[in-house]
Amino acid sequence: MIRPGCPEPNGVFRAPHRLGPRLARLDIILLALLTASVGVVVWRASGLGAYAWEWGTLWQYILRPDGHPGLLLQGLLTTIRLTCWSSLLALFLGCCAGLARSSPSLYLRLVSGTYVELCRNLPPLVLVFLCYFFLAEQITPSLGLQDAVRSSPPWIKQGATFLLGHVDQIDAFLTATITLGLYEGAYMAEIVRGGIRSVDAGQWEAGKALGFPRGPMLVHIIMPQAVRTMLPPLAGQVISTIKDSAIVSVISIQELTFQGSQLMATTYLTFEVWTCVALLYFALTFTCSLAAARLEHRLRDRYSL
Repeated sequence: MIRPGCPEPNGVFRAPHRLGPRLARLDIILLALLTASVGVVVWRASGLGAYAWEWGTLWQYILRPDGHPGLLLQGLLTTIRLTCWSSLLALFLGCCAGLARSSPSLYLRLVSGTYVELCRNLPPLVLVFLCYFFLAEQITPSLGLQDAVRSSPPWIKQGATFLLGHVDQIDAFLTATITLGLYEGAYMAEIVRGGIRSVDAGQWEAGKALGFPRGPMLVHIIMPQAVRTMLPPLAGQVISTIKDSAIVSVISIQELTFQGSQLMATTYLTFEVWTCVALLYFALTFTCSLAAARLEHRLRDRYSL
């Protein structure tokens, strides 16, 4: 056994580790300074201690006395719906575009590359407006989904409300879902492409030697290995979708940020409303982070050699 401060067998001198206690004390000092800074910011934001906090007023906007969701909770549920549907669409588009970006076909690489570069190099707000004024005015009304749900039996309306939100906003909700799916799918495409390329070239050669065509080789050999590499950034992109969903508030989608803006404009409880909105976003994203870490841990234990 080699002790710190003694030369190793190859003649290299190893310095003793003396930074542990110093780093621990430095962490405590930095944490204390950060806590003090947050306290000063909160104190200054509250008008030098004279601000009258009204947290009790917000409870009725989270959960109403009759047990129904309040405005903020309704906005959170809309954010969850929007995130789920747009993430599924983004994952589908990302997988298709990522596989096309790794394809030997020049045509597929050009088409997928155009989609990825176009969506990644446009500001999301501009993309939202482009999709809204095109899709919401031209495409989604022609589908007739909103009118069909409005004239459907009550049990279909309840299911559509649970999955898509308010019946009168289905067209706008679909537009926002497609917009977020297109935007996030471009980033997921690069994650999928990077995960496929991270697999060792020997795996491709082994699959070819066994006579696998490209499709079955991707399904049975390459993708199971690439998924472990892709999972952490994909989880991070889903969390980014939760945060990016706030941008669709500009087209009056009644998600969490929109409801917070409306509530702040009517109650003038600026600090309380936006603090509550931030905590709700944090609870949602942190829960997704824990779930992704748990899934990554299980996959690592399952496929570790």
